[in-house]
Amino acid sequence: MFYHPGMPKDAAIPETSPTRPALKLGLRLDFTPGGRLGPGKADLLEAIGRTGSISAAGRAMTMSYRRAWLLVDDLNRMFKQPLVEAQPGGAKGGGARLTPLGIEVIAHYRAVERAVRDAGAAPLAALRDLIEPAPRPAPGEDEVVPDEDED
Repeated sequence: MFYHPGMPKDAAIPETSPTRPALKLGLRLDFTPGGRLGPGKADLLEAIGRTGSISAAGRAMTMSYRRAWLLVDDLNRMFKQPLVEAQPGGAKGGGARLTPLGIEVIAHYRAVERAVRDAGAAPLAALRDLIEPAPRPAPGEDEVVPDEDED
């Protein structure tokens, strides 16, 4: 099912069936003069919101702490204010939380994602119908390719 945490559960749509191959739509926003926001960074922000920790969010996504931290640092520098705020350590340990701007950015990203998915539903379904369910083998892989000289 196509579903993300910000989407109502009843809005999930099946991506595959026994007779229909998978077709996934990914949305990446490229900002000028620099920076990108795509599904990975949005998922990371949501995971930080759920776990209260950059390291726990990274683990949940099978990503190293360093990679997660670098992505958060990139996001924090990309916007006018930080999206993730580190919590000071101490006896109870540190952590991280989404700022109000971080919550707003996720909401806007997911809204654009829903709009694109909804607007593209018919052409995406048409493309899905054109996909070969079991791709044919490439030449040289269990398929006899005639020589150019043979007729």
